[in-house]
Amino acid sequence: MRLEDLISSLVDAEELELDNVEIDVDELILELKQSPPMFIPRAKKVLKEKERIKFEHPIKEYKGSIAEVQIGATRSEGGTREKVVKIGGQTTLYQYEGGHKNRPVVSYDVFDLEMPSFAKALREVWQDYWSSPAEWAKEAVKRGADMITIHLISTDPKIKDTSPREAAKTVEEVLQAVKVPLVIGGSGNPEKDPLVFEKAAEVAEGEMCLIASANLDLDYKRVVEAANKYGHNVLSWTSMDINDQKTLNKLLLECGLPKERMVMDPTTGALGYGIEYTFTLIERMKDSALKGDEDLQNPISCGVTNAWAAREAWMNEPRWGPREYRGPLWETITALTVLSAGADVMMMLHPTAVNIVKNVISSKSGEVDSPEFKYEDWLKI
Repeated sequence: MRLEDLISSLVDAEELELDNVEIDVDELILELKQSPPMFIPRAKKVLKEKERIKFEHPIKEYKGSIAEVQIGATRSEGGTREKVVKIGGQTTLYQYEGGHKNRPVVSYDVFDLEMPSFAKALREVWQDYWSSPAEWAKEAVKRGADMITIHLISTDPKIKDTSPREAAKTVEEVLQAVKVPLVIGGSGNPEKDPLVFEKAAEVAEGEMCLIASANLDLDYKRVVEAANKYGHNVLSWTSMDINDQKTLNKLLLECGLPKERMVMDPTTGALGYGIEYTFTLIERMKDSALKGDEDLQNPISCGVTNAWAAREAWMNEPRWGPREYRGPLWETITALTVLSAGADVMMMLHPTAVNIVKNVISSKSGEVDSPEFKYEDWLKI
């Protein structure tokens, strides 16, 4: 029997049984190689004879849900914002399962002093606005900001030691300049930040800002008290440790912070500098929350601008290609990675990266039509 005939006879066989066969060899190798000309015509015939099967996404049921947090308040709600941002509120892990009511958003980073340490690609965009955080914020809104994050880093005693009162004045100016919701960030100094947040929260009373942030290294009770007194949200920040995140979340809730006023920030590692761990961490947090872990049932914010700390994003190394493209690409990929993992807010810097990410969000949300693609065409490639 020819090999082709033998293979053809085995195509529809469910079982192969050999009778009265004795094999006496040191080593036996049976190798059956598929031959495209023999099998592809048969496959086409089967497809014609059988009805095409429609794929349906598997839909899971979850017993947990993510708290919905509103950032910003309109005049009717006691604030002055023209629009508000709502994040979280998921009842399913995946969007196709039907439980995603709020789209992810982008917050532009704005600083209260000049940033000469910025990469060249960022300096070219923002250096004309360094002298005025309010003007910087206005330009960021023109470039698509859903929110503004004002970083009061000049308050650090090692930088300018700006007083809490002066910092609060900057917050006031930004609130008057733009009508989108505001995130109020400190300098990272554990002694100074609670004082700064208290004054900033006071001048922004009723605006429902996001105070960024409370963490285990500072007096988080004072931060929560200020947020509750003047009607704000609090960012719960930890450093890539899911157990620390659970602990801090519990402590903030015990201090009286309502669950619907808390956003988590587990820290974002840039592309090439821990992005895989960040992705896994966000995914675990979302999955655990929807399975019923009440300590993690809050939306997630990511500091995507950490991407600019990667040397590949800014270093003048010709072998790596033009850095004016590398930087925005580094931020874009970092943002899309955390977005895929389940991030609700992405703090970003470069307009090119923001435009790409917002287009992806709009496409995923069904707000814009994506180009039709026939997956069968892959077979022709």
